[in-house]
Amino acid sequence: MNFSDIFIRRPVLSTVLACMILLLGFQGIFNLSIRQYPKVDETAITITTAYPGASADLIQGFISAPIARAVASTENIDYVTSSSRPSSSTVVVQMKLGSNPDVALTEVLSKVQGVRGTLPDAAKDPVIVKGTGQEFAMMY
Repeated sequence: MNFSDIFIRRPVLSTVLACMILLLGFQGIFNLSIRQYPKVDETAITITTAYPGASADLIQGFISAPIARAVASTENIDYVTSSSRPSSSTVVVQMKLGSNPDVALTEVLSKVQGVRGTLPDAAKDPVIVKGTGQEFAMMY
């Protein structure tokens, strides 16, 4: 006797088993938690500095590089990226997952304030913005 013969000879058993599988499937669907934007504790701190009239090379050498070097010694950093364009410098500090974003922001603020005196006089004050995973999800 084959496995399939059991269900062929007992159609009620196969119907009951199919209904049980269907009910368990529906229960699983309704109890499954789905989130469109899952909670992510990723933190990125963006430091933007304007230097009107300066070329990208000048900004890279006098603004982006010193700021990136200063914030690179902050604890719980995953990586630091910088981009220099004419009249603007952007340094992005990616923090490790699970690090406290407020502590990271405080450390980065103190490092940037420490290097502020070495920046050119014509450069504007750096603008520091903290972004967390939930805020990034809303941007895209």
